[in-house]
Amino acid sequence: MSSLPDLTSLGDGLHVIDTGFHRPRFDAAYLMVEGGRAAFIDTGTNFAVPRLLAALDALGLAPESVDYVIPTHVHLDHAGGSGLLMQSLPNATLLVHPRGARHLIDPTALYMGALAVYGAEEMARSYGSLRAIDAARVRSPSDGERVELNGRALRFIDTPGHARHHHCIWDERTRGWFTGDTFGLSYRELDTAQGPWVLLTTTPVQFEPEPLRHSIERMLEADPACMYLTHYGRVGEVSRLAGLLFEQIDAMVALGQRLRQVPDRHAALKAALGELCRAQLSRHGVADIDAGLQALALDIELNAQGLGIWLDREAR
Repeated sequence: MSSLPDLTSLGDGLHVIDTGFHRPRFDAAYLMVEGGRAAFIDTGTNFAVPRLLAALDALGLAPESVDYVIPTHVHLDHAGGSGLLMQSLPNATLLVHPRGARHLIDPTALYMGALAVYGAEEMARSYGSLRAIDAARVRSPSDGERVELNGRALRFIDTPGHARHHHCIWDERTRGWFTGDTFGLSYRELDTAQGPWVLLTTTPVQFEPEPLRHSIERMLEADPACMYLTHYGRVGEVSRLAGLLFEQIDAMVALGQRLRQVPDRHAALKAALGELCRAQLSRHGVADIDAGLQALALDIELNAQGLGIWLDREAR
């Protein structure tokens, strides 16, 4: 058995794989192993697939040992590599939210939507062409449904708010949720003596503040010991981080409402979100706040876009 620099064991049969998207420790896929059987939770993009297959090899597992590929939702940094990965996993079933299944069976609309946002050059550089998945290999767990990986219980719940095609997965063994983007993002370079910091993500196009609040509350009802974030890694201190997210929901809704009618609203939203992050990073004791804001630049841009779309939808 060999080791890989982008593969980290978390214990209890769980491994986090750095997918290499954008920068180190930005985008994670998880590999769960139970008695020689395996599941991937989130996949990253097409360009992550060699890393995922290498992780199997490093752990002495054959592609045939993978029973499930489980994207938390169909945004491309979470599910873009699903089709290509499934081509190498002959025994795997894809478990995807009911609202997302059609987009992975036929990814044309998913690709065209991303193309409209990012352009052809960025799509080729960051995502590649999306691969369709045979509908016979796709299943959509219902809200509350339990699935077993070689006897290890996983429970799926519907978690809208970030996206309507989002579910989160409860691992009874570790009492942790695989949260995709529903529990925000938390980068390790922003950890301080106070612990991790978390940022709400309102990425376009389906941010809905009250459903998001409810989804977080549903996860808290399980009294989780930890959360497995796609951006990035496992975090504890769940109650404190949830409090931050609730605070940010209120703050982002308030600043969106305040800036609804201003000229160049997008620029105003970006500036206000940057100041919100600056204040919170300062409160959290981050030493180099400018570097922290630089690490958050893409997220602030996407959050501003998502808030703008939400404001326009609310106005209708």
